[in-house]
Amino acid sequence: MGIESGKVKSLDREVFYEGSIGEFAQEQVELPDGRTIRLAILHHPGAAAVLPFVDDDNVVLIRQYRHAAGGVLWEIPAGKLDAGEVPEQCALRELQEETGYQATQVTALGQIFTTPGFTDEVIHLYMATGLQAGAQQLDGDEWLEVHVVPFEAALQMVQKGEITDAKTVCALLYAARQLGR
Repeated sequence: MGIESGKVKSLDREVFYEGSIGEFAQEQVELPDGRTIRLAILHHPGAAAVLPFVDDDNVVLIRQYRHAAGGVLWEIPAGKLDAGEVPEQCALRELQEETGYQATQVTALGQIFTTPGFTDEVIHLYMATGLQAGAQQLDGDEWLEVHVVPFEAALQMVQKGEITDAKTVCALLYAARQLGR
């Protein structure tokens, strides 16, 4: 995924917090040029996100409260990988939990690093089709609304800066490219 293995070495590692989103540590690392520096890193188990298509022209987006972002964002369903979970399974699980929809087909769109300056989190992006409606199963800390939006309108929302969540922007643009739109 864009990084040549063996180029960065961790020499020392001190974990100072383990929580629900990962493990925070300070590491002493050797850079490719031989210099040694100290970095704060969030080690994350990874995540998956899915762009659900209700039909050829409409997608499911959610409006989700994000305290760290200062309010409500347009997003696609996503979540952290459980231990041993395959990313595609995670995407399907999150789709069902957050929207109630189940999908009969999932297509990989790609992978992204969220913020490689301080975390190793990778999000696996998917596109889902063949949706069947069902009941949501939200986690206790989630507040979100489910919306069906025309795909072209969602792409325009990216261009207008109305959709700013990185995984959602990437998934929409990857899907548009893959679908020739």
